[in-house]
This record gives sequence, C-alpha cells and structure tokens, in this order.
Amino acid sequence: MMQFIKKIGWATIKNIGLGGSVHLHEESALKQYGWFDSFRLKESIDADGNPIPWYTYAFKNFLEQRLKDDFEVFEYGSGNSTRWFAQRVKRITAVEHDKSWIAEISAKLPDNASIISKSLGSSYTEAIFQENRKFDIIVVDGRNRVKCALYAADFLKPEGVLILDNSERPWYQPIKDTLEGSGFKKLDFWGMGPITNSEFCSTIFYRKENCFGI
Repeated sequence: MMQFIKKIGWATIKNIGLGGSVHLHEESALKQYGWFDSFRLKESIDADGNPIPWYTYAFKNFLEQRLKDDFEVFEYGSGNSTRWFAQRVKRITAVEHDKSWIAEISAKLPDNASIISKSLGSSYTEAIFQENRKFDIIVVDGRNRVKCALYAADFLKPEGVLILDNSERPWYQPIKDTLEGSGFKKLDFWGMGPITNSEFCSTIFYRKENCFGI
C-alpha cells in the first residue's frame, strides 16, 4: 500500500513539472557540491558547510588538485576564497576596500592569511607592489579588475598563473587581449558555482612553463 501511495505521489509531482527539481535535491552533483545550502544561505560553502571560492565548481575542482603547500598567493577581493586558499598554500595576502567586510573575514582567517585595507583607486590596484615579492598565483576577483589584472601580471613569478573570475563579462575583454598578446595562454571553466543558479566562467592565464603543469 505504501509503495502504491509513493508511486501515485511521484506521478503527481512529475505531472506538475516538479520531478526534475525533486531529483536534483535528492541526488545530484548540485547536492554533492552543497549548492542548495549555498543558495539558501547566500554563502559560498560546500556540502559540509566549509568555505570554498565563489568560482565555477569545475574550476574549484581543477585548482584543488594543483595547489601546493609552498605557493604564495595574492588576491584582489577577499572572502571564503581567502579562507579556502589559506588551508592549502603557504601564504595568501588579499587587498580589500570594505572595512566592515575586512573585520568580518579577518576574524576567520588563520595566521598564514592577511588582508590589506585600501581605498578604491590606485592604492588598491597597486597594493601588490608593497609586498615586494612575486607570486605563484594572483587572483583578480575584486574591484577595478581590468586595471588590477594588467598591473598585477608583472608580479607573477615566471611560472606563475593569474586567475580572473566572472571572465564571461564582456568588459573584461581587454584583460584577455593584453595577456594573450604578451604570451599568456588561457583556459576557461564554464559552469555553475555556489549561490547563483546561472552559468558563469572562471579563467586561468598561464605561460608554457607554469606551476600547474598544464
């Protein structure tokens, strides 16, 4: 009898067009990634509630296999990505303009992660200069991305890579044109990511000899 009731209930769900949604929520890659919780809480987290970058899931999986514990990272913009990188690399430094956000995120960071507070403008774009070193990875995921990416590229190690998130936005085309024109190759990762239900793109720019071995 119970099986019959379940069969009728499932048939009703499919007839009103909700079958796919129920399937996704019960067993799917989105559930395994923790997408439903991230969408509900509006926070970039995995299925266990751990912080993850707000990148496409495909790109996050790609990165996870290639990060090394001696990497040094610089990030424009800060958040759960800062926390995630800090668990996997030697050191990460981020620049951020929002002081209230800095206070919230800083309280959650381990000792190998720090945030530089800079107002938007040249001081924000050029914050990487004061680090007086070069980086394995530079992440451009904050404000003024065109200026930041083009300025920061000079602070990559010879084998370093640059990450541009939301690279599908047409106003970031100058980044692609300039970096590719100066010898970088690019690899796009399209797909869904945490929080939103739309497809977007995360892109990595790299030279022939690079720290990811691609």
